Amino acid sequence: MEKPHSSRPFLIFLIISSALLLSLFWTFLSALILALLITSVFYPVYLRVRKLFRGREVLTSLFMCLFIFLVLVIPLGWFIGTLSNEAFDFYNNTRSALSLNEIQQALQSDSIWLQRIRKIGDMVGVKFTPETVEQLAASLAKNVGLFLYKQLTAGATNILSFLLHFFLMMFTIYYLFRDGGRLKNYLFQLLPVPKEQLEKVFLKFQEMGRAIIVGNGLSGITQGILGGFGFFIFGLNSPVLWGTVITFMAFLPIIGASIVFVPAGVILIIKGKTGLGIGFLAYNVFYSSVIEYLVKPRLIGQGMQMNSLLVFIGIIGGIKLFGILGIIYGPLIITIFLTLAEIYRAEYKEEVV
Repeated sequence: MEKPHSSRPFLIFLIISSALLLSLFWTFLSALILALLITSVFYPVYLRVRKLFRGREVLTSLFMCLFIFLVLVIPLGWFIGTLSNEAFDFYNNTRSALSLNEIQQALQSDSIWLQRIRKIGDMVGVKFTPETVEQLAASLAKNVGLFLYKQLTAGATNILSFLLHFFLMMFTIYYLFRDGGRLKNYLFQLLPVPKEQLEKVFLKFQEMGRAIIVGNGLSGITQGILGGFGFFIFGLNSPVLWGTVITFMAFLPIIGASIVFVPAGVILIIKGKTGLGIGFLAYNVFYSSVIEYLVKPRLIGQGMQMNSLLVFIGIIGGIKLFGILGIIYGPLIITIFLTLAEIYRAEYKEEVV
């Protein structure tokens, strides 16, 4: 009787080929993950549009790609140009000693609010002097304005790489809309894991993607718009720049947008504009509280609520490892791990023990 062939050599070649395939995709991993997330968010819209086009998948996929392009890309082009200009202006302004004179003079006064701020500073070991304000402004210029300007201009100068990643992302979105269901079934048949477990991981990935983009993304953008509008109507400089910073800071739990608008309000009070500063703080506290505690939970859903500490670590760690897209990758990595850990606890723990 002929002995069956050993599967070990085949598995070795399969692992090697999989590693080589992963190395091919690794350079474009960000574009592929963004395509997966965007597709998962817009897939319900795709299903409705497909009914209108009487099941024509190719036409529906092309329409959705055009729709995503108009919704995301065109406003983004204007936004990046405006943000780049404001970031550079902010960098120049904070470098100028003349722009600090008003604050430095205010710090030398003996107003009631300044005395209270000094007492709070003494309690936490911070001295509010003209020198510390100048150092803080220089630090802000270096770490915020110049960083954003360099990042934006670097992306603009490397236009070929940007266009390549963007084209790949849109191309992937098209094929995910058209063949996503068939690709999912093929992968489920290929992977040596029970289908129900893969469905659970896939569902969590999809839910978390929607929570990040629809929940955190929309609420963060809304806070950024309202925050930037607050900077504009209260007479503060660089509303687009600080609105953008608020948008990203809104992803962080607990701290959120307050890391931007609280110092700005304090500066207004130090400069003697007490009513304006209090009004500015009240405006920002109001809209951020409404969005954080009323709007965001409804968008995300109770089922996708995650411990604030895990979210914080996921976002900060993700930014450190992957750059600005770590805001998305960090929580996704934690979600997938927690899902796999739950599957292990429920189905595999007794076998291992």
